[in-house]
Amino acid sequence: MPDTQPPAYRRPAPATQPAYDSPAYGSTHLRHPKAPLLRMPHTLSEVTGPRMSQGAYPAEADMTRLPNGRVVMGERIIIGGRVLDEDGRPVPGAMLEVWQANAAGRYNHPRDTHDVPLDPDFTGRARVFADAEGRYSLTTIRPGAYPWRNHHNAWRPVHVHFSLFGAGFAQRLITQMYFPGDPLLALDPVFQATPDAAARDRLVAKFDLGLTVPEHALGYRFDIVLRGAAATPFEDAGHDDEGH
Repeated sequence: MPDTQPPAYRRPAPATQPAYDSPAYGSTHLRHPKAPLLRMPHTLSEVTGPRMSQGAYPAEADMTRLPNGRVVMGERIIIGGRVLDEDGRPVPGAMLEVWQANAAGRYNHPRDTHDVPLDPDFTGRARVFADAEGRYSLTTIRPGAYPWRNHHNAWRPVHVHFSLFGAGFAQRLITQMYFPGDPLLALDPVFQATPDAAARDRLVAKFDLGLTVPEHALGYRFDIVLRGAAATPFEDAGHDDEGH
């Protein structure tokens, strides 16, 4: 009789995930755990709910067009890829929530007072679901870089935030997607907080002509591996880098 048990969980390889306390990333000093972490056993409710279904959480896959027909300002792009486990198997039904700055580098958030234009039509939020093959796709605009005061003349590279949910809130992971060729990557403490260069490269999307739609938008592929030695580097699920 064939073995139907799932493979044993493989922890990420050393240096492929960012540390809770990264000296060059200033705010981690204030919020990283100061005591050993406690493992809390999950009950049935944490493991199985709430179900992240499109019925309860409608998909919003296009950030560039509004219900009134207006189109937001900026370079339109398509981001797509697959959500996979450590053995390359698709993770169907995973809910991906996305948020980002606008084309000028400003979030649609009261705490963002960056002195650049705020596009009132651009919410900077999207929600998509992986299909049976783990594939997802969304349309947005390329965000801008912005200053963040971590150190003198500090600027965040162009990036998009991703939050992934499995079967419930206890299965949430957060990461960031960057763009190829960005000169700020070498200077960014958030990106550089992952020590392993190959792991950092998994945070950088790849230009994909297959995802590009003629006369409409350039396409970028960003595959997400949830765990194992080839896992995408993830943040602490309790926050993002700007505290939004």
